[in-house]
Amino acid sequence: MSSDANKLSLLGHIGELRNRLIRSVIVVVIAIIISFVFYKQLFDILLLPAPGINLIYTDMTEMIGTTMRVSLTAGIILAMPYLTYEFIGFVAPALTPKEKRYVFLVLPWITLMFIAGVAFTYFFMLPPMLKFLLTFGTEIATPQIKIGNYIAVVTRLLLAFGLIFEAPVVTTFLARLGVLNPNWLAGKRKLAVVGAFLISAIITPTVDPINQAIVGIPLILLYELSIWLGRLVYRKKRAA
Repeated sequence: MSSDANKLSLLGHIGELRNRLIRSVIVVVIAIIISFVFYKQLFDILLLPAPGINLIYTDMTEMIGTTMRVSLTAGIILAMPYLTYEFIGFVAPALTPKEKRYVFLVLPWITLMFIAGVAFTYFFMLPPMLKFLLTFGTEIATPQIKIGNYIAVVTRLLLAFGLIFEAPVVTTFLARLGVLNPNWLAGKRKLAVVGAFLISAIITPTVDPINQAIVGIPLILLYELSIWLGRLVYRKKRAA
């Protein structure tokens, strides 16, 4: 009986996971379709950090492919709150009542921090980075930037920092549950600094020190914020 019950329980979890994945895919598809309808406005928004830029495309399919990339990125950003809700809804039954309360307190912060990461990148990181990339060496050669390349750089940074900005919230939540010791994070600070610049090398289009610093320094500050918030709630948990 126990074996049969376990099988039924496992099948129930698989069925619930399937249903949540189906609903998530449907929401993402709807968000992508909505984004595609307003793709011209999305392009206008993405071009604002680089005023006066003249973009070109050299392949017949490049423009439609770039439009789909923009729609996909915008769709994921729009659907992120719902995707987070579905994920938490799936893991919530395995949590204690107190842990569930923490989860639902964290849920809006996850969404807000993702939006904050996108906004920070859009308003503070992209303008100086793009200005440097588009003006460096112009006395030697005239830049002719392909629209696919420009959109790839911008959307990659927006999504990457949206996710990275959620790190302090996740760290705080795990520390509050006692799963993660913030002192362990503090002990890995040197590795984190190296990792921050490795990540910046991956998500930025160049390896020049200016752009590396523009991306790497916020990553290090987010890591330090994660340690500080983690210690704050970890001490409260131990005191309780």
